[in-house]
Amino acid sequence: MPRQLKRDELHRSDVVANCRMNRERGLVGSNGYERDLGFDLAAYLRETCRRHGRAAWLDLCCGSGKALIEAAEIAAAESLPLEIIGVDLVGMFAADADRPRLRLVKSAVEDFRPPTQCDLITSVHGLHYLGDKLGVITQAAGWLTESGRFVANLDAKSIRVDGEDSATSVIRALRQAGFRYSPRSKLLTKEGRCELQLPLVYLGADDAAGPNYTGQPAVDSYYAWNGELIGPNC
Repeated sequence: MPRQLKRDELHRSDVVANCRMNRERGLVGSNGYERDLGFDLAAYLRETCRRHGRAAWLDLCCGSGKALIEAAEIAAAESLPLEIIGVDLVGMFAADADRPRLRLVKSAVEDFRPPTQCDLITSVHGLHYLGDKLGVITQAAGWLTESGRFVANLDAKSIRVDGEDSATSVIRALRQAGFRYSPRSKLLTKEGRCELQLPLVYLGADDAAGPNYTGQPAVDSYYAWNGELIGPNC
């Protein structure tokens, strides 16, 4: 039977502290956020600043923060009213991360709460290493502005319900709540703020699940069904 580690045990796992997936990703290029998330983040943030007079970007599991530093440099060069926050459990941030309007926070994602509603929330391959993936996803949806965007890489097969591979049923529940998921690109997206509670109870996580579609060891998350979908209040 797969083990179901609790939060503190999982945080001590070498798999969760994986330094290969997102430590040195830039904003653009072959190893960049733009390629992994499928859109031009800088252009999106520029347009948000133009429309609303400000923008806030939150990146979950940000690694070294390289992509965020590059975005902060663009914001400074173009005088964009952009606030950028990165959160990472390991906290191995780049030495040159001291930038105006950029804050990098060493914290478990589950413990973090942004100080403001966010126009963009991203997680580039970060969900692969979280225990309660669905809890973080639903929280992030509630942190968006009314016109904000959530985008994250998600391996649906890593979510196990009642001990089974329940990708289809879990994705169906997320789609009912207004999310979009592409099995091909493995991207989960949500447009606009939404408060909801999925009918699932988190049980624990297995850091010995082996490699996922990226080829890197990842974490399987275990849940049990519990009632009906609450919400969405969008």
